[in-house]
Amino acid sequence: MKLTNMAAGACIALVLVSGAYATGSKQKTQPASGGTLTLEKGVLSVGMAIEYPPMEYYDADGKTPMGFDVQLAKALADKLGLTVKYVDNAWEGIFAGVNKGDYDIIMSGVTITPERLQAHNFTKPYIGNAMTIVLLKGSGITIDKPEDIAGRKVSYQAETTADIYATRLEKEQGVRFEAFEYDNIMQCFEDLKVGRVEVIVVDSLVAFDYVSGADSPFEIVWQGTADETFGICLKKGSDALTAALDKALDELFADGTIQKISQDVFKQDLVSSVRK
Repeated sequence: MKLTNMAAGACIALVLVSGAYATGSKQKTQPASGGTLTLEKGVLSVGMAIEYPPMEYYDADGKTPMGFDVQLAKALADKLGLTVKYVDNAWEGIFAGVNKGDYDIIMSGVTITPERLQAHNFTKPYIGNAMTIVLLKGSGITIDKPEDIAGRKVSYQAETTADIYATRLEKEQGVRFEAFEYDNIMQCFEDLKVGRVEVIVVDSLVAFDYVSGADSPFEIVWQGTADETFGICLKKGSDALTAALDKALDELFADGTIQKISQDVFKQDLVSSVRK
């Protein structure tokens, strides 16, 4: 069974500029004159699906973007001498958006994959990631390895690496389960809490945020190796901006800024390993 929430899948259509925000129809930036690196002179516009804590999400006010990618995008823009603009876009349309010129880059927990490298430019990786399996505490379900999800109601976010991972388990290893596919990860955790699903397959960086609280009802019961890395995604051929972002990332690693952001968000250094 596959569930799709059309309301959640629609573009939230907010454009946020350095903490300010605007509502209404989606604003498409226009290329600046003078051969600047970015679509809009003096601005780095960043496409994000702002529904993916702790990488990107809204503060309690429902307006202010928060999270690891949000902080890092601001630091990168500062390094480049630019103002940052956050463009909220539904995940399923996020790659089409950068290709159309709705924003300069995507920073939204984008895993670097061979297929994506063929279709887009990517910077060097900036953080590592692993696949996890999450259960409700006290569920009575025993899962020691991925194959143990067989016969269970398994949820994951559509068009993510968790989707790819679960699909491969089924097609390549013959692990049969009832699939519940959602447009955002928060729905997975909400439905796990109320018992509509039994299992979540999700990135470790996201799972950490949901299980880390002392009163969290969730637990990670299996975690794979950190064999995925996140990078900044750009339209194919955006070589000059890609190079500039790589240089800025190198500087943020060298001066410790990105490590400080990791400590602030995750309470540990989850970034340095990608540069070893």
